[in-house]
Amino acid sequence: MSRSAASVPSASLSSFRAYMRLWYSRLASTSASQMLMVAIGWQMYDLTGSAWDLGLVGLLQFLPALLLVLVAGHVVDHFNRARIVALCMVAQTGIALLLAVAAHRHWASRDLLLLTSVLLGTVKAFQMPAQQALTPLLVPAEVLPRALAFSSMGSQGAIVAGPALGGFIYVAGAQAVYGTCALLFACSGALVAGVNYGHVKVVARNMGFDTLLAGVRFVRQRPVVLGAISLDLFAVLLGGATALLPIFAKDILHTGPWGLGLLRASPAIGAFALSLLLARWPVTRHAGRVLLGAVAVYGLATIVFGLSSSFVVSMVALVVAGAGDMVSVVIRQSLVQLDTPNEMRGRVSAVNSVFIGASNQLGEFESGVTAAALGPVGSVVLGGIGTLLIAGLWFRLFPPLAQRDALVARRP
Repeated sequence: MSRSAASVPSASLSSFRAYMRLWYSRLASTSASQMLMVAIGWQMYDLTGSAWDLGLVGLLQFLPALLLVLVAGHVVDHFNRARIVALCMVAQTGIALLLAVAAHRHWASRDLLLLTSVLLGTVKAFQMPAQQALTPLLVPAEVLPRALAFSSMGSQGAIVAGPALGGFIYVAGAQAVYGTCALLFACSGALVAGVNYGHVKVVARNMGFDTLLAGVRFVRQRPVVLGAISLDLFAVLLGGATALLPIFAKDILHTGPWGLGLLRASPAIGAFALSLLLARWPVTRHAGRVLLGAVAVYGLATIVFGLSSSFVVSMVALVVAGAGDMVSVVIRQSLVQLDTPNEMRGRVSAVNSVFIGASNQLGEFESGVTAAALGPVGSVVLGGIGTLLIAGLWFRLFPPLAQRDALVARRP
C-alpha cells in the first residue's frame, strides 16, 4: 500500500477491496444463519414443546467446535483462510437445502433438526476461526479496530433483518425460510471465494500435540487475551436468553413467529446502533474498564427482560443488552487479534471460537436446563445476576485486562 503511516488510520474502509468482499460475504451468511436459527427454533418448539430440546440444539452445535478446536486451528494457520470460509458456505448451502426438502415433504423431525445442528456445529468449527483470522490480513493494524466495528455493524444489521425477515417468511412455511437461507449461503461463498490476501503457503508440519496445543498455551500465558476470551464465555453463558425466546414469544408475551423474529432482532438493533458509533469513534482510552462496564450493562438489561411481561419493554431491554454486548465484542476481538501474531491467529481464533460457542450454543443448553428446573423467567433473571457477578469478579482476577488503556499497543 502506498499510503503514508499518518494517513492509514483515517483511510476509508471501502478502499480495502478484499476486506469489503469479506464484509458483504459475512452480511449474506449472517442473515442466512439468523434466519436458519429462527426457523429451526420455532420448528423444534412446534414439534416438541420442550425447553430441553431447544437447549439441546445449542449443545449439539457447540460440541463439534470443542472436539475439533485443535484441528481447526491447525488447518486455518496452514491453508488459505478465504477458501476455508468459502467451503464452509458451500456446506451450509447443502444443509439448508436438506432442511427445505424435509419441510416441503413433511418428514422434518426432532432427530433431523438435531442432526443438522451437529452438522452446522462442525462447519462453524472451521468457519469462525478462519473468518476471525482473515480480517487482520486485509487491513493495517491501525485500522483494525474500525474494521472490526464496521464488520460488527454489518453483522448486526443482518441480525436485525435476518430474524425479522425469517419470522415473516415462516408464515409461508419453513421450507420458504430454508430455501432463502440456501440462496444467501451460496452468494456468500461466491463472494469470499474471490478474496485474495497474498497467502503464503506453509509447509504442513506434523500435526502433533505440541503444534496443536500452541494456541492454548499462547492464550494461557497472556492475561489480557485469556481475560478477554473467558469473559465472553462466562458472561454470555450465564446471561444469554436467545434459546428461550420461542417460549417468551409464545407463552409469556403471546405473539407468533413474527414476534419471535422481532425479539431475536432486538439485541441486534442496539448492537447496530453502537457499531455505527464505534466504526466512527473507536474506543481509544480505558478499554478494559469500558469492556467490563459494558458487560455489566448487558447483565442488567437481561434481568429486566426476564422480569418483563410487556412486549415493548422486553424489546427495549434486549436492545440495551445488544448495545452493551456490541461494545464488549468489538473491544474483545480487537484485543485478541492485535495481541496475537499472524502465524498464531488461526489456533488462537479456534480457541476463541470454542469460548464463543460455549457462551452461545452451550449457553442455550444451560438456559434450557435451568428453564426446565426454574421456569424461563427464573432462568433468565438468574443468568443476568450471574453476569453482573462475573463483570465484578474479572476486575479482580485479570488486573492487566481491567487496566488496559489503548487497544492498539504503542510501538517504539
